[in-house]
Amino acid sequence: MSNEPIVIYLGLGSNLGDRQEKLDMALELLSQRLGQLQISSVYDTEPIGDANQPRFLNMVCQARTGLAPTELLTLVKGIELKMGRALHKPDTPRPIDIDILFYGDQVVETPELVIPHPRLTERAFVLVPLAEIAPADLVHPVSGKTVKELLAEVREKQGVFKWENS
Repeated sequence: MSNEPIVIYLGLGSNLGDRQEKLDMALELLSQRLGQLQISSVYDTEPIGDANQPRFLNMVCQARTGLAPTELLTLVKGIELKMGRALHKPDTPRPIDIDILFYGDQVVETPELVIPHPRLTERAFVLVPLAEIAPADLVHPVSGKTVKELLAEVREKQGVFKWENS
C-alpha cells in the first residue's frame, strides 16, 4: 500500500447537551489528527429506533488520512470517550457519535469494524449531508451505486432539516 493519504468520510451526530457545540468540538479534535476537513451543512434529524429521545444534529466531514482503518476507529472512539460518550447501546441518546462511512473505496469487514458503514444506504440523515459534499462519482464499493443514487432510493427524508443555527 502506498503512503498516499486515503479520502475518508465520517458521519457525526449529537443529541445530548449543546448539540452544535459537541459537533464543533468533535470537528476540532478530528482536525488535530486528520488536518483539513471538508464539512457539510448541519441537519436537524429525528432519532432512529427509540423515538422518545431528543432530536439529533448530524453532519458529514471528508478528510484525508494515512491512518489504517483500525487506527482511524481507535481515533474516533477515543474522541467519543473524551467527549463523554459511555460504552453505548444502539439507538440511545449520546453527546457525540462518529461513524466511519467510507475509507477510500475499501471494504473492511471485521468483528470491530465494517466499512462502508453497514446502515449508510438506508439513512437519510447520513446520505443528505454526504451527498452535499461528496463528488458526483463517489460510488459505494459494495452496492456500486453513487451517493446521489442511494439518496434517491431512501424513503424517509422528511425528518431531515437543514439546521439554521442563529
